[in-house]
Amino acid sequence: MDRISIIKPDDWHVHLRDKDALETTVPAAIRCFERCIIMPNLSPPVTSAELIKRYRDSILKYKPSNSKWTPLMVMYLTDHTSIKCIRTAFDQGLIFGCKYYPAGATTNSASGVTNLNGLDAVFNVMQELGITLQIHGEVTDSSVDIFDREKIFIDRHLTQIKHRFPELKIVFEHVTTKQGVEFVRDSDKYIAATITPQHLLFNRNDMLVGGIRPHLFCLPILKRDLHQNALIKAATSGEKKFFLGTDSAPHSREDKENICGCAGCFSHHAAIELYAEAFERAGALHRLEQFASKNGAEFYGLKTNSEFISLLRDPWRVPDQIDYRDSYLVPLGAGLTLNWRLET
Repeated sequence: MDRISIIKPDDWHVHLRDKDALETTVPAAIRCFERCIIMPNLSPPVTSAELIKRYRDSILKYKPSNSKWTPLMVMYLTDHTSIKCIRTAFDQGLIFGCKYYPAGATTNSASGVTNLNGLDAVFNVMQELGITLQIHGEVTDSSVDIFDREKIFIDRHLTQIKHRFPELKIVFEHVTTKQGVEFVRDSDKYIAATITPQHLLFNRNDMLVGGIRPHLFCLPILKRDLHQNALIKAATSGEKKFFLGTDSAPHSREDKENICGCAGCFSHHAAIELYAEAFERAGALHRLEQFASKNGAEFYGLKTNSEFISLLRDPWRVPDQIDYRDSYLVPLGAGLTLNWRLET
């Protein structure tokens, strides 16, 4: 098989950043996706209807007039998010979801939530209105090992949220563990999960053995191979609860190769090719369309896209760097040979 065609996919979790970063990130998002859920962790974060509209307008300035690509906007939850704030954004048709970051968990999360129990009123109105809660599922307790953050979050918090708000739609974003996969699989129709290309293609050995590779550092952090294998099985299973969410997040090389290097992998330069690589390694290319193009749309209650894309078997080398702002970034898979290329 030298050519495959699939329904045009969507990315249900991406970071575009803002200002001049959009010159790089918006064209990369449009490259193979029809819709993208845009994460709101800017500095300052996107916490109101007014800020959502302003951010969306700035993104759309970089969208070509003939493009059907649509950014789906998300509100950043804080300890001070009000019911009125949620309803205002919903009534104006601006809000596609609300993002929970534990304070201090990842890039620009300092304004995140410190007390989940304090959001009960917000979760209740989200459940009422059918707004999806997108969760960064980690605890930030310093006594918890970084590789156990996701499991502890499930035990300590996610089970309680699910119990108190049984019909609140929840996406367990960038799930990274066997326990996370099992929780989603064993839950009802209101819970699903996104899976990134980095967590399918790499594990913590790739990041740490033979020297630290900062461009594979992301949060949630890469886990051991048994978790990677659980993610591969989930993504390639055809199960509707798992779908594509790249978590693509650009950082300049100097910000990554730093004494306190930031977390995030930029994958939008070759997102669908990276997923195709993972699916082919698992002998499951025939299930790529289900994962990339159908499951997410169904969970969010949207129609699948009407257009198709094609991938050609044409080995190519991922570039070592990509221009970004006044510098450049090192993309996910830099220097690797990928077997599939998007037909343009």
